[in-house]
Amino acid sequence: MGVSDWGGVRERVEALAREDRSRRVFGAWDAYGARGHHFRLADPLSEADVSEAEAQWGVSLPEGYRGFLLEVGAGGAGPGYGLSTLGRVATGWLWDDTGGAGTRHDRLRHPCPSAEHSSRRQAEHAGREPDESAFEDEDAYANAYRAWLEEDDALFTWSTSGAVNLSHEGCGYCYWLIVSGPERGRMWHDGRPGDGTFSPLGTPGTPVGFLDWYLDWVEKSEAAARRPR
Repeated sequence: MGVSDWGGVRERVEALAREDRSRRVFGAWDAYGARGHHFRLADPLSEADVSEAEAQWGVSLPEGYRGFLLEVGAGGAGPGYGLSTLGRVATGWLWDDTGGAGTRHDRLRHPCPSAEHSSRRQAEHAGREPDESAFEDEDAYANAYRAWLEEDDALFTWSTSGAVNLSHEGCGYCYWLIVSGPERGRMWHDGRPGDGTFSPLGTPGTPVGFLDWYLDWVEKSEAAARRPR
């Protein structure tokens, strides 16, 4: 995998903006109170830019995503309502907030836990959810549930250590790229808003990285734009 894998991808994305039927692509255009990405990409970054961002946050970005930043763009058009953009602000380099839970930049250098460890911790926490029937009054239940939600927030912060929130698909559902730890390079999905879990895409034998995830979106978007009415 290298930057050559991205040859022609920017042009393919920009061409979709000129296709009338590309309005079928979810998240591309303004709808449901959300602003779409309109198939626009930010300018690519330079090698010096990416290296500076990596040094600031103490990470080595996965090769597929790094190649995208250098060859395609710093963010913009992509799955859901688009990709978070890596840009320089007064305090240094940041990924902007695409919606949902934002990237915890201060925890990027901390390794993301393994899929097995994360799944086990999430299951244990879910099993401790307070049961209203076990409480004598509503206040006691409300206090216990509030404490459980605080634990849930802390668990998610731990689970998303070493991860960048790259894409929001609405209602809090987001896609994350792991940049530190044993899951580095793998895409994860946050399905918690629908009572799901924070879990990796693919299987242990066939993990889904950024390149496969993004190119799959490009191909599906092109197919939607070509499909007859």
